[in-house]
Amino acid sequence: MWLFGWKGPSGFSASSTAEEVTQGIDGTGLTAIVTGASSGIGAETTRVLALRGVHVVMAVRNLDAGRNGKEAMLKEIPKAEIDVMELDLSSMTSVRNFASEYTSLGLPLNILINNAGVLSSPSKLSQDNIELLFATNHIGHFLLTNLLLEIMKNTAQKSKQEGRIINVSSVGHRIVTREGICFDKIYNEASWFSYGQSKLANILHASELARRLKEEGEEITANSLHPGAIHTNLLRHQGFVNAIFSLFGKYMTKNVQQGAATTCYIALHPQVKGMSGNYFMDSNIAEPSSQAKDAELAKKLWDFSLIITDKK
Repeated sequence: MWLFGWKGPSGFSASSTAEEVTQGIDGTGLTAIVTGASSGIGAETTRVLALRGVHVVMAVRNLDAGRNGKEAMLKEIPKAEIDVMELDLSSMTSVRNFASEYTSLGLPLNILINNAGVLSSPSKLSQDNIELLFATNHIGHFLLTNLLLEIMKNTAQKSKQEGRIINVSSVGHRIVTREGICFDKIYNEASWFSYGQSKLANILHASELARRLKEEGEEITANSLHPGAIHTNLLRHQGFVNAIFSLFGKYMTKNVQQGAATTCYIALHPQVKGMSGNYFMDSNIAEPSSQAKDAELAKKLWDFSLIITDKK
């Protein structure tokens, strides 16, 4: 049980659930992609969006897990529109294959939720020889977003409905080195600051994307968020920490229903219409670190990410 029930300007709090923040909202006619949708807050985000009538595409690394999750959701919501597609964000080839397949389906795209993430892993480098956390948490989502952006622009123009891009970051974005992003070490193995760096990149990516979309006059917003401290399988490689969370987590953390709330709030709530380049927490606008607001760092990261993704 989350202990803090203070409500912010939105009328919601840290204890609000994804169902509560989307109560009464009709998402019929909208199409969303949710990465990392087979478990944790990704699965709950998928379930609640589907519950509100959104056609959801679950982008998952493990197809069996994704299909099992879909079956469970359909038992609860028989009329739900849910598809499962394979996506491994640590591989640029997989990201390109996913985008190509999605494009070939001819589906619209109103909402892109870059949710998937890793905290740590026994493997230190991605298939593309990039530090694994940075590759999965940032580069994969950066490339995916760029490859799907034209579809989102076309959808927004034809439907006359605002498109929304959402990056799930973390309060861990504050735990970084002085420079924020160590560009010269991206091809090295993970350090203590790798997770924070990748989550800082999520915020900077959303901010720079928001600036570019506004400059282009596109009806698409881009925002980032901290979902809250949640005990999910993100901690599966952190044995001691995982054990502590298992014992005391219910007193210290949000449950999955609460953890998915901010994502669903940004994805569907009319209060968020026209809001772009913001960082949210507990379904309210929050203040990220000073490095996360560094426009020059955001531009540098964008250019650096383009170079990496263009190489592969």
